[in-house]
Amino acid sequence: MAEVRNKQVIFKDYVSGFPIDDDMNITSSTISLKLPEGSKAVLLKNLYLSCDPYMRPRMTYTTESYIHSFEPGSVIEGYGVAKVLESGHPNFSKGDLVWGITGWEEYSLITLTETLIKIPTTDLPLSFYTGILGMPGMTAYAGFYEICTPKKGEYVYVSSASGAVGQLVGQFAKLLGCYVVGSAGSKEKVDLLKNKFGFDEAFNYKEETDLVACLKRYFPEGIDIYYDNVGGKMLDAVLLNMRVHGRIAACGMISQYNLDKQDGVCNLINIIIKQVRIQGFVVMSYYHLYPKFLEMILVQIKEGKIVYVEDIAEGLENAPQALIGLFSGRNVGKQVVVVAKE
Repeated sequence: MAEVRNKQVIFKDYVSGFPIDDDMNITSSTISLKLPEGSKAVLLKNLYLSCDPYMRPRMTYTTESYIHSFEPGSVIEGYGVAKVLESGHPNFSKGDLVWGITGWEEYSLITLTETLIKIPTTDLPLSFYTGILGMPGMTAYAGFYEICTPKKGEYVYVSSASGAVGQLVGQFAKLLGCYVVGSAGSKEKVDLLKNKFGFDEAFNYKEETDLVACLKRYFPEGIDIYYDNVGGKMLDAVLLNMRVHGRIAACGMISQYNLDKQDGVCNLINIIIKQVRIQGFVVMSYYHLYPKFLEMILVQIKEGKIVYVEDIAEGLENAPQALIGLFSGRNVGKQVVVVAKE
């Protein structure tokens, strides 16, 4: 059996506070490029890896989440794009391109093949399947259309709006005829929201000392839909600015992931007063809608109605820094790691 070197990113131990480089280790092992006789597994060559905020809670030990914690001493796993080298599974063949859960390594042996989805078209960048055509795209679609049930002319606010999910939510809302405001953490990102993604307005939340007053300034008549990627103090401020029958999609709470003691939310009475609906969701519950989503988004991309910005890190050895950068806002757009280009 042919064996090759396999560079890997190993998770060292559970993290408290902000993750650092030393929480991960670059090592090398060997892997056989032949499947054992009778195996139903799939052997992948990883091409692109996705850095996503949900990976931070996996660095803390918990048994209460929808997804298990990383195991110290094991290869980090996450979404990625890969090429099938060998397959013992009837749904996959050698040469297929797939996206789904894989290891942070050059080659991965996947036994849980139900997490893999075949890539139907290659006339767009393969890296898009870590973002707009993959999990973040489905997250934006499910949270906005399925949970927020938007209507033309409504007032929409998106936090962390230049990220992998937020940039899409804002564009979906504009295509529907909504008024859209986004927040981000730098002037560069604010300019991107207004000049590339077509948001009506955008602001740098780091420059605002009073978030309640800030939101009142941009939404004098209140907010119909809040797509929440950050939680914490921003969510609390939004609750004071919601309109009657407003909807909040609780997608992520990145402002809280590195805190030992999470921020409280004080303005919950507004849920009653304004009859607001808040719904948390996990994208895996909506993957049955992926064909419908893909049909819509491919047309929008090809017609130039939707654009997507990626932040590319080259090389598996740079994956830890790329992931850590999410939590200080260093990335501009969807953070992708290139492992190999086929």
